[in-house]
Amino acid sequence: MSSEVRELLAAIEALPLGETRLMEVCGTHTMAIAKSGIKSMLPEKVKLLSGPGCPVCVTPPQVIDAVLELAMRPEITIATYGDMVRVPGSRPGDSLQRRRALGAKLLVVYSPVDAVEYAKENPDREVVFLGVGFETTAPGTAAAVLTAKEEGVKNFSVLSMLKTVEPALRALMKTEDFKVQGFLCPGHVGTIIGEKGFAFLPEEYRMPAVIAGFEPEDILLSIYLLLRQIAEGRPRVENQYKRAVSPMGNVLAQNMIDRCLEPRADLWRGLGRIENSGLGFKAEFSDYDAEKKFSIQYGEEKVQSACRCGDVICGRISPARCPMFGKRCTPEDPVGPCMVSSEGACAAAYKYQSVE
Repeated sequence: MSSEVRELLAAIEALPLGETRLMEVCGTHTMAIAKSGIKSMLPEKVKLLSGPGCPVCVTPPQVIDAVLELAMRPEITIATYGDMVRVPGSRPGDSLQRRRALGAKLLVVYSPVDAVEYAKENPDREVVFLGVGFETTAPGTAAAVLTAKEEGVKNFSVLSMLKTVEPALRALMKTEDFKVQGFLCPGHVGTIIGEKGFAFLPEEYRMPAVIAGFEPEDILLSIYLLLRQIAEGRPRVENQYKRAVSPMGNVLAQNMIDRCLEPRADLWRGLGRIENSGLGFKAEFSDYDAEKKFSIQYGEEKVQSACRCGDVICGRISPARCPMFGKRCTPEDPVGPCMVSSEGACAAAYKYQSVE
């Protein structure tokens, strides 16, 4: 342990605080915290909770069900990031991986532009890209749609599951059982929306907020800054990740999003329907909207197991308090997306055996 880390831990211990609950809302932070053992270093009075920061995890089962049905149409190839392949729908064990074994055409890509290129090379296939993510991935998805339109690629569309962080945090803070005193804000999202994107937290809710980087030292320093705000009773947005996050964010990326996407109501696992929390296509890009192109409908959510992923991503319980964690639900045979995703809280806790 370096002298800087020891000094930070001593400074945290010296703060005049009772039990304090902090929440990170970034899957990369969740994994970094578990991997580095930060929870075990902190005083018992400081509790770290995982919030709705994993885009795969917050996608509800009825949306996955619609994807699985879409995948079985013989003319369609589903293009997706790798994490989505094993995410189950309402029925245990039913996933894109299983549907591929039943004949579905599946293409794993690293970028949505890869899906556009595949569509150009295979004009006899309808290629549907699963647009999963927050503000971080929205510019790339928008760029793919703009590219397809400019190049006249007609057999490409996007099923937008893109979500925005602010409405989700507002909804989370309004829940009756919300007991968090400060947010570690996602650095990746911050690069797009800037410091201003989190100003509503202290200004409207008097909620302390720190935009954190991703190295263990970044996170530990951010925890100290957050706890200091709480101890001083002066909530504000502090930017620990100044090397990547500016006050106004990435204006070019924001403009890219605004060109073809607009806010709409969306469904979240654990939080339900939240107004203006998703990003859908503007009317002039409806030809690239898979929901409209294939008349996709979402049913009601069906609770099919004891999986409590929705409670985990809302900070209501830790992964170990889910009755399926490490028993029926493991990375080899996952029941919920929190165990599937490489940024899921359950996957992090299982892999690194993080403390509660």
